[in-house]
Amino acid sequence: MVTLNRIYTRTGDAGTTRLASGAQVSKSDLRVEAYGAVDETNACVGLARVHLGADPELDAMLGRIQNELFDLGADLATPAKPDEAEGAKLRILDSQVARLETELDSLNDRLPALQSFILPGGTAAAAALHLARTVSRRAEREAVRLAESGEPVSGPAMRYLNRLSDFLFVAARWANDGGKAEVFWKSGATR
Repeated sequence: MVTLNRIYTRTGDAGTTRLASGAQVSKSDLRVEAYGAVDETNACVGLARVHLGADPELDAMLGRIQNELFDLGADLATPAKPDEAEGAKLRILDSQVARLETELDSLNDRLPALQSFILPGGTAAAAALHLARTVSRRAEREAVRLAESGEPVSGPAMRYLNRLSDFLFVAARWANDGGKAEVFWKSGATR
C-alpha cells in the first residue's frame, strides 16, 4: 500500500525527480519519459472506461490493464540490477502478457475480418481507446529508446507494451458495436 500524505514536495522544482531506486535524474530522462508515457496511457484507458456504458466484459479487462499499467510504471521506474533476486521488485510478468493475449484473442475472434484500415473514431469509447492505443505505442517507443541507450528494460515489460497497443486496437473495434460502427479509410477519397 502506498500512502501519500503530501501531493507536492517542491523537490522537482529544479527539473529533477527521483526514480524508485532513489537515484536523482532529470525529468526529461529517458526512463522518466517511458514511465510517463505509460501513465498517460493509463489516463487514456480511464477515459475510455467512462464511455463504455454497459460492457462489463471489456470494462473488467480495462480495469485489470489499468492496474497492470501501474505495475509497468513501477517496473520502468526501478532500473533492474544484474544481481536482483527474482520477485525482489515489482516487475511485469510473462503471465500478464499471456493474459493480455488471451483476452485480445477472445475479443478479436468475435469481430468481423478487417477489409480496410480503420479511422480512429466511431463511438466515444472507441475513439478514446484509439487514443490510448497511440499513446501506448509512444510508451513502447520510449521504452525501446531507453533499452537502446543501454539501460535495463525487462523483456516482459517490452512484450506487454507491444501487446497492449494490439489489445487496445481490438478493444476499439469491439467498442464500435462489435465492428458495426467502424469508420473505414477510403483511399484517395479526398483527391
